[in-house]
Amino acid sequence: MDERTQIDGLPVRGVLQRGKPMDELTWLRVGGPAECLFQPADEDDLAGFLAALPEAVPVFPLGVGSNLIVRDGGLPGVVIRLGRGFNAIRVEGARVTAGAGALDAHVARRAAEAGIDLGFLRTIPGSVGGAVRMNAGCYGSYTADVLVEVRGVTRDGRWTTLEAGEIGFGYRSSRLPEGFVLTEAVFEGARDAPEAIAARMAAQVARRDATQPTRVRSAGSTFRNPAGYSSTGRDDDPQDLKAWRLIERAGMRGATLGAAQMSPVHANFLVNTGGAKAADLENLGEMVRKRVLETSGIGLEWEIMRVGVE
Repeated sequence: MDERTQIDGLPVRGVLQRGKPMDELTWLRVGGPAECLFQPADEDDLAGFLAALPEAVPVFPLGVGSNLIVRDGGLPGVVIRLGRGFNAIRVEGARVTAGAGALDAHVARRAAEAGIDLGFLRTIPGSVGGAVRMNAGCYGSYTADVLVEVRGVTRDGRWTTLEAGEIGFGYRSSRLPEGFVLTEAVFEGARDAPEAIAARMAAQVARRDATQPTRVRSAGSTFRNPAGYSSTGRDDDPQDLKAWRLIERAGMRGATLGAAQMSPVHANFLVNTGGAKAADLENLGEMVRKRVLETSGIGLEWEIMRVGVE
């Protein structure tokens, strides 16, 4: 019995699809088909599916695809996407528990209404699961700063709770177990007046919209800032090593490859201007990395996750 037959024969209450085009599920609108897409009905459906799924079948948890390039050859194995049954948000004291499918912006707003400051999440275009996995952050605050614990299902279908200190957070990264499907996260933020938090969030949104290409097909920052980078904020300071400044100095702001472009608004944003292939986006990114290395001696690392078959 091959893996395809084993997957097709598994009892599920959610939706199990073959060959789902991934360009329909990612913000960059690129990517070949998933071998199999599973959208579980609830937590028990997810755990039962993973427990029965053959160990050799790879699993890829997918959020809203906001920081992701799926290559044109698609994704082998099973892509697991958590939907409406995994987006609840509840508040208890100074803690906010959010399902992995809840949007970061919704969590920030709900927390603010309760007088809890998770405002940095307001400008992060993704879901809670992705925010934890990538240690998402902005304006000096990171998911690791406010995370208490996460709950999820291991690759073999067992429920597990991990405290923040067990996740191995780094800059724009974490070390969650391979195949682990995060289902909810618990955050704890500082207390403040709801109107004060709302005002700060509004200011951050305005700042983001003024400096980033928020109304195009982008996946946010393409490359991580170099380790130990300095940021003086001076355009003429050669010691300012933020990724976008290195890209700009390398002459790659606005660079194109087919319909892929490094945004002329923000040099560290990779954009699909319409009809780009995943290969166009990834190859343009590699061109940028090569040029930055040649001009500055610094090797940029991808922040966008790239997965699948070329």
